[in-house]
Amino acid sequence: MPGGRLTDEDRRHIAEGLAEGLGYAEIGRRLGRPASTVMREVARNGGPDDYRADRAHEAARHRARRHKPSRPPAPPIPDDDHGRDPRAVLDFTESFTELLVQQGLPRMEARVLACLYITDSGTLTAADLVQRLRVSPASISHAIAFLEQQGMLRRERVPGARRERYVVDDEIWLPNLLAALRMNEALAAASRRGAEILGVTTPAGARFETSAELLLLLSEAFRQVIERWQQNPALRGERADGPGVRR
Repeated sequence: MPGGRLTDEDRRHIAEGLAEGLGYAEIGRRLGRPASTVMREVARNGGPDDYRADRAHEAARHRARRHKPSRPPAPPIPDDDHGRDPRAVLDFTESFTELLVQQGLPRMEARVLACLYITDSGTLTAADLVQRLRVSPASISHAIAFLEQQGMLRRERVPGARRERYVVDDEIWLPNLLAALRMNEALAAASRRGAEILGVTTPAGARFETSAELLLLLSEAFRQVIERWQQNPALRGERADGPGVRR
């Protein structure tokens, strides 16, 4: 089938065309295939002087067995004790993972974070993550190290055991917001310095001055929101007499 994999019959036509002295373009036209497909097929199977259809077909079958497509990763296993629609939860998990990837998080790290985030406990062990995501322990270990470095989760020792578990909490985004605030303030200071050096009455200096004003306004807004969040237990889902129950 044109565009699909070469068949045994295709390979016999290629061998016949080579025997007739035809070029790759002409053989490709007869097969309805690009000349580049024919050229690669011949090159990987002995070249034009040593191409054999049966040998080429057997080599292709061997490659197909050796490079079977890997099973697509399974979506995380959601908690199932709240009457939730499993399909809806899994669809949301996939879309949330894609959103994290679009925000710059590596895919494996995004999958681990989403897997943790959708659990009611916000806590899983490495074995849990391996089972739910169907990936290697090494992949989980690398992802955990990255997320921990970014302040997006923390480790806890399982009581009475040597295993660790990984935890996300309700303030998962706070470290990122604080880092963004610090970067914003650094950019504002650099812009103000640029305006002073270039001169605020010049086009370049005025550009930096305007940028500094915008960045300072953003920093002030960031700071107010973070302070409001930290000082208001109700916003964080906490009761006045202690931490709130995870929802």
